[in-house]
Amino acid sequence: MVYLHVPFCESFCTYCGFFSTVIPSEAKNRCFETFADAVCAEIESRRDEIAATSSLNTLYVGGGTPSVLPLGILSRIASALRPVLPSANQLFWKEFTMEVNPEDIVEKGEDYVKGLMALGINRISMGIQSFDDGILRWMNRRHDSAAAVKAFGILRRCGMDNISIDLIFGLPQLSESIWNSTIEQALALGPEHISAYQLSIEEDSTLERLLSEGKFTEAPEEQCRSQYDLLCRKLNEAGYSHYEISNFALPGKEAVHNSAYWRRVPYVGLGPGAHSLSAKGIRSWNTQDVSAYSREEEILSPEDIRIERIMLPLRTSQGMPESELRSLAGDQIVDSLISERSLVRCHSGEESIRIPEDHFFVSDEIIRELV
Repeated sequence: MVYLHVPFCESFCTYCGFFSTVIPSEAKNRCFETFADAVCAEIESRRDEIAATSSLNTLYVGGGTPSVLPLGILSRIASALRPVLPSANQLFWKEFTMEVNPEDIVEKGEDYVKGLMALGINRISMGIQSFDDGILRWMNRRHDSAAAVKAFGILRRCGMDNISIDLIFGLPQLSESIWNSTIEQALALGPEHISAYQLSIEEDSTLERLLSEGKFTEAPEEQCRSQYDLLCRKLNEAGYSHYEISNFALPGKEAVHNSAYWRRVPYVGLGPGAHSLSAKGIRSWNTQDVSAYSREEEILSPEDIRIERIMLPLRTSQGMPESELRSLAGDQIVDSLISERSLVRCHSGEESIRIPEDHFFVSDEIIRELV
């Protein structure tokens, strides 16, 4: 299970707090080559660690904006990974996801998409965020709604049959009418997967600065809750399974890679700013330097592990074994939350317990009580 962080963007979105850097237009190719050199060297130095996590056989390329990379750079990195994998898995990953932006797909066209698929990419996650052009401009996105629809069509024509799209709700200017229209337009495309995130104030983002300057006011909780409820209802009616707080999928199209995070499966993070988790409970991360990054690490304390073992599975519709939750959180609080229906039992083999969908919006508060 491997994650590759691509730290390049053409411009910064208003809300984004992920590590990224604007591509220097005068030295774009050299910048990409330097990045590939550093990642390929890291792959070589972490061969044993990558091989140890390859049983799940997933690769996720995120960012930043991975779709700014030329096919040649992506091919170099994918080729460097192949000798590290078990021989049976050298050609294609079980799930190979790449994040893309609509404008890159429209600009580069079908040849680029076919090239991605030839590398083994079999799942695309596209950051649409909104179908309202005014909101897209406020977000400082480089595409408009027409480009999002066009990009989706290009992916489909090339045979991509596993597409996820991202949406954002919880903006003060996002009216119920606009949000309902956004959901309807998303469903009209028919993606296999939809991820929907409530707008949050990320550290060092433009949005954080606007808030501190009094130029932005967060949407009230009631508005955010109403938008989340509408999303859940309409996607449920359309046949999507709400398998994680922010994620919905058609049957069998749940994200294999991301689902493993919620089970605390060990993974290797490559590239500047990427994080990793070893089977021994060591959390490590790469420093945020595109060409010469290094690794730092910490050994998770028993308390850190306890919190993660509660928090991560309770984000999902599968929940966790009730006996495990009781051993980690205690009978009294578990019984109290069951009595008020903040937790419910679900039966799938061993008796499990989960947060019901109608309490997903307040899941943070429920989990805080447990930890």
